[in-house]
Amino acid sequence: IISQNLLPQCSLVTWSSNRLVPYRSNILLPGGGIKKSRFVIRNGTSDGYVVGENEDLGSLARRGDSRSKLLIPGLPDQSNGEASAARITPSHCEWKPNLSVHYEKSGCDNVEAPAVLFLPGFGVGSFHYEKQLTDLGRDYRVWAVDFVGQGLSLPTQDPTTTTMSEEAGALEDSEPFWGFGDEAQPWADQLVYSLDLWREQVQYIVEEVIGEPVYIAGNSLGGYVALYFAATHPHLVKGVTLLNATPFWGFFPNPVRSPRLARLFPWSGTFPLPARVKKLTELVWQKISDPESIAEILKQVYKDHSTDVDKVFSRIVEITQHPAAAASFASIMFAPGGELSFSEALSRCKENNVQICLMYGREDPWVGPIWGKKIKKELPNAPYYEISPAGHCPHDEVPEVVNYLMRGWIKHLESGGFEALPLLEDGEEDWEQSSIAREMEFPRGEGWKKSVKLWLYGSKYSFWGGVGEAFRASLVRVLRGRSV
Repeated sequence: IISQNLLPQCSLVTWSSNRLVPYRSNILLPGGGIKKSRFVIRNGTSDGYVVGENEDLGSLARRGDSRSKLLIPGLPDQSNGEASAARITPSHCEWKPNLSVHYEKSGCDNVEAPAVLFLPGFGVGSFHYEKQLTDLGRDYRVWAVDFVGQGLSLPTQDPTTTTMSEEAGALEDSEPFWGFGDEAQPWADQLVYSLDLWREQVQYIVEEVIGEPVYIAGNSLGGYVALYFAATHPHLVKGVTLLNATPFWGFFPNPVRSPRLARLFPWSGTFPLPARVKKLTELVWQKISDPESIAEILKQVYKDHSTDVDKVFSRIVEITQHPAAAASFASIMFAPGGELSFSEALSRCKENNVQICLMYGREDPWVGPIWGKKIKKELPNAPYYEISPAGHCPHDEVPEVVNYLMRGWIKHLESGGFEALPLLEDGEEDWEQSSIAREMEFPRGEGWKKSVKLWLYGSKYSFWGGVGEAFRASLVRVLRGRSV
């Protein structure tokens, strides 16, 4: 077997228990000779390779034991000799009057490959999945969409009308905000940027743009929407991946779910904004749209501050300059909750046997892994991976690991379970009872590699045991910080 991302090596292997088992490994010397090596290469699924000593064969690194490393490919534009990155094609479609949906796609030539759809978190857009589009687009047909009211899916016209006196006053100031008028435009009547609207938008994208059932993945808010869509349209979903999914959104009662309670609130995110909300929005927007505030938020959600977020930062700043951004933000913040809560959507998915995979950054300051562990408790057989160090956006902070897991997860489902889940390539002896831990290493730039820790928790994993483990890990970090 010729390994990748390593010096040229050749391994003698034998077939045993439906997997390749290396016997010994030799290094091919430049002069043509052969040198015996005490290391072996073990071929795993999802294009990963494990390097370890011969005596490590046949046993997985468990409960933090990382004597062997799993070497996985880097991003296509960072790996020597890798195929070129998949080309990203931006596009848009007119969904509703003056509501144009922006999306990006890659891998369109992979006509027989599964379709994968990524949903973004709050305040970002399809650009946050560039590392998935360029990499996974080499094997699959990949889409990433901007929710309406965010990213590049903001309205193309002011959703409200203003009187002449208001217009004259606005001209004396800087660029006026859209949505601050006195009456809603006919096309914007009852428009509110909510979970239910985004669920309808995803349905449109899947049915009309993609045209077939998809593997759907979402980060933060996008995770909630992905689960919500799968709960209401299970026939359009082949599997759901939750990336630090937020389990809560919308703090006001839903008018369909609780009509009497909803009537107690005079405004629920529709246009135009009430006078008091306009003033509050102006004050809050001035603060949160400031580039320094945006930079501070990114610093919070990314654990590894060496991660290049310049492009993400500039795109977020660009979005805040749109005249509709402030009112859209207010609409989102005051929008009612969905007809289904996160817990109810999860139960609905469980009833319909929707396949779910969990991938969580362990150091997320907003949606910590405890929320992933709660989902794992409800779905014991769902694969649950934790990555460390990684924060709220693991797909952008450690895309190599997330892409590796996504490939393995999709292969597992497409093969009907014949292909093993990532980290289970060597069998599932006692996985149900325990957890598997492995150090993941991948190339980053020229001449250096990055490594992170990856855990896979078994179907009988204890929720309270996980809470205790998380507490102990936090305590260790605090004590280490004090000692430093």
